[in-house]
Amino acid sequence: MPDTIFACSSGMPPAAIAVIRISGPQAGDALVALGGRLPVERRAGLTVLRDGAGAELDRALVLWFPGTRTATGEDLAEIHCHGGRAVIAALEQALGALPGLRRAEPGEFTRRAFLNGRMDLAEAEGLGDLLSAETEMQRQAAVAMAGGALSVVVKGWRERVLMLSAQVEAVLDFGDEDDVGALPASFASTLAMFHVELCEWLSRPRAEALREGYRVVIAGPPNAGKSTLFNALVEDDAAIITPLAGTTRDILMRPVALGGVPFQFLDTAGLRDDGADVVESIGIERAREVMARADLVLWLGPEGEGPQGAWEIESRIDAAVRMAKSAPRHRLSGKTGEGVDALRRDLIDTARLAMPKPGQVALNARQHGLLSEAASALGAIRPDGDLLLTAEDLRAARSAFDRLLGGAGTEDMLDALFGRFCIGK
Repeated sequence: MPDTIFACSSGMPPAAIAVIRISGPQAGDALVALGGRLPVERRAGLTVLRDGAGAELDRALVLWFPGTRTATGEDLAEIHCHGGRAVIAALEQALGALPGLRRAEPGEFTRRAFLNGRMDLAEAEGLGDLLSAETEMQRQAAVAMAGGALSVVVKGWRERVLMLSAQVEAVLDFGDEDDVGALPASFASTLAMFHVELCEWLSRPRAEALREGYRVVIAGPPNAGKSTLFNALVEDDAAIITPLAGTTRDILMRPVALGGVPFQFLDTAGLRDDGADVVESIGIERAREVMARADLVLWLGPEGEGPQGAWEIESRIDAAVRMAKSAPRHRLSGKTGEGVDALRRDLIDTARLAMPKPGQVALNARQHGLLSEAASALGAIRPDGDLLLTAEDLRAARSAFDRLLGGAGTEDMLDALFGRFCIGK
């Protein structure tokens, strides 16, 4: 019999209301022990809760959800109590004193939902993203994933693989009979369209872009106005600004949301070949490394000397002496703010094109890797090739779809996934 677990699921106290969730075979017994009775199923009831000695703990709303039609797939109870720290601590102490009950581990409620078939792995990943969503775009993508949008598609793909496999197996098993000769004429075209569809999914913007933000690196030589622009974009005095060359010696990163789009802005050490000390040289090397990994570089250095694809920015337009450019994408002053709003709007429009569309399912690294396996297996099939090899490639594609939804997996992977969740979820 599994343990019965409990935890506060409503966040850190104090608050007006706290929700303590109990899940497992003894959830009902726990309510009886604290409240003296079980409330009517799926209806909130006001109950006086007492500890083992009969002392009143709180007056709370209590809900009872028996059976498998619950969030975790097992008996579930909720206590909606006052949200003070002392109240929550007293109730948790009383629950912990009951036989067979223990505090939940991080993500254990959701893990039980997965193990009991209440959600698949893709939906669980979407729920994890929803809990950590900080921008509207992140929320919309996570809602789609947690609601099963990807799961429905993958289950459809799995059915199509099964149909193709059935056609191959029919020829292998009954190819010498009169009514079964060769693969249907539609087999090759169906397979080709299937492969194209998977490749289209693989080419979509990834979930990491939403989760981590559009990565913008501000780069150029010393005293080009990089830190001033960085502070203007993040709207904070995050970077130290002085007229001395080499003030910025390491990477300074700040995540922000602009227009509902997540960004990572990175300020870097000024790039120069001569005059840098040992510490500044390390900062310059790190600057070159983050430039190579950037989604976009704002180049404040000499025109044409930035990395390929960088935006030419003419900065410090308020200064009497500045580095003029013939065709910059933007002219601006981080100090006065002139031109910064136009740059910000341009960044938002550009980042939106690189992000999944609102509500569109976005694959994470694990899902992308498994879908790549399935696409590779289907792409390896030759309609006139060995049918045994074709059957094996179709089996490999089906296996990838199963693992994507959690039909097969390792404990290490599950531990890593559900470890992202907070206690109480």
